[in-house]
Formats: sequence, C-alpha cells, structure tokens
Amino acid sequence: MEVEKGKTAKYRKEKNPVAKEVMENLKYFTKTKKILMDALKEGDKTVPQLSKALNIPGDEVLYQLMSLMKYGFVETGGLDDMDEYFYYKIKDNGKDKS
Repeated sequence: MEVEKGKTAKYRKEKNPVAKEVMENLKYFTKTKKILMDALKEGDKTVPQLSKALNIPGDEVLYQLMSLMKYGFVETGGLDDMDEYFYYKIKDNGKDKS
C-alpha cells in the first residue's frame, strides 16, 4: 500500500488503531482533570475535601492529583490544621490550560 506524502499519521492510525480501553481511560482522565481543576479554582483543597465535594474516592483523587503535579498543573500548599493533609492548588506559572 502506497502512502500519500504527508499522510503518515493517518495511515498509521488506520493500520494500528488505539485500543478502545486506552481511549476510554484517556477520556476519563481528561474529564477528571477538568473537574479537579475547576474545584481548585475555587480555592486550595485537601484530598478528603476534593473527594467529598466531587464524590470521587480519595485514592483516585490522589492519583489524579499526582498526575497533575507531575505535569505542572498543581502544586502543594501548606498543611491542614491537624498536619495530616496537604492543600493542593493550581500552579501559578501559566500552565493551567483547562
């Protein structure tokens, strides 16, 4: 099969489609990222506060926050009153594009 010039990505997409499970995971991550970022726009929050407000299990919130930290969207702030949980906030370096 001959590939048209400049059509390599289209050809590869047709030849090696992305698995449906991978696409669903990406959609879920993107949706959850948006929800978390919107919640953090209201102010700094801890994992339990985000979990309760968004009705998402705490371990899932933490996993998503760690991913957002890795890619520079959020950062930790101070500790709560009982020194148990970090507050998370949107990083103010201009990387918030949600």
